[in-house]
Amino acid sequence: MDRTRKGLPATGEDAARTSRRGLLLGAAAVSTGTLLTGCTSNDSTTESPAGQDRTASGEASGKAVTIGFAGPQADHGWLNAINDQAKKRARTYTDVTLEITEGSNDTAAQIGQIETLINKKVDVLVVLPADGKALTQVGLKAMRAGIPVVNLDRIFNSPQAYRCWIGGDNYGMGLNAGTYIGEQLKGRRDARVIELAGLDNLELTKQRTQGFDDALKNYPNIKKVARQAADFTVESGQAKMAQLLQAQPAFDALWNHDDDQGVGALRAVEQAGRDDFLMVGGAGALSAFQAIKRDNGVLKATVLYPPTMAASAIDLARALGQGQGVGGLAEYEIPTSVTLYSAVVDKDNVGRYLSTGFS
Repeated sequence: MDRTRKGLPATGEDAARTSRRGLLLGAAAVSTGTLLTGCTSNDSTTESPAGQDRTASGEASGKAVTIGFAGPQADHGWLNAINDQAKKRARTYTDVTLEITEGSNDTAAQIGQIETLINKKVDVLVVLPADGKALTQVGLKAMRAGIPVVNLDRIFNSPQAYRCWIGGDNYGMGLNAGTYIGEQLKGRRDARVIELAGLDNLELTKQRTQGFDDALKNYPNIKKVARQAADFTVESGQAKMAQLLQAQPAFDALWNHDDDQGVGALRAVEQAGRDDFLMVGGAGALSAFQAIKRDNGVLKATVLYPPTMAASAIDLARALGQGQGVGGLAEYEIPTSVTLYSAVVDKDNVGRYLSTGFS
């Protein structure tokens, strides 16, 4: 199964390239719009706010901006949340009109949809490509037509194909998951951890595992004793977790790369009657947040791959259309790249993130 076909986030670019161009901003500042909603000194309405129920800030409506939004088919909870976040954010602005296409995982169809938006002469494009490499040429076409492109998450092959990239940090997900687990187990001698990864043929999976392994190097008392790759579905999560539980009768912590496959993993844990370890998830599904809030099972935290990036992409597109910079920065222009922080959500801060959870 291909993760792109399933509609899951994939940057198509290694973490080093992203971080070199990236402006690392905190999750509270970027993914929820604290900085980016202040992109202009213009006002907006406060109905249906995105992110953490925050409104887009400003003082007066500005130049009218038409934003074209094109993404792949929303056949996964994360991508459905991407669409919802973009629509909700656009509605907070009285000066924004959103032209949204019907998502498609067929690259030719998505190219056609973007070309239609180009022909409509939208002011700015926000594109989450089904395949960054395959859609690079249409990104270039838009830029050459004078339409700035905000490239969302899955990156085009050429920086000339977009004005700004905004997306998640797969390496950071693993790093923060490993650090959280390390801190929970740092007083435990000969601690054992296992990993339920995603599809191994995807670069994002490799980045998440590398970050996790690098974090564990800081905790010499911890050893990773098993790793199993699943494919980001409930069914695969349940099957692969059952195998891990059978092969590993005793361990202290589990990191699961994806909250959707985590639903299946938790089923396997319940069926096995196990509660002798802590679990950390990934992405930020509502079901994971709710389980963390209840605090009556093994799932104690999840690391974010925030779909609120789509709301921030609308903020960036509006700023581009109005020729503004980012509030809180001295620069006159918006950044070339914004890498979102993979915050750890646990029982202490889960209330803050509940409104961003996807299902």
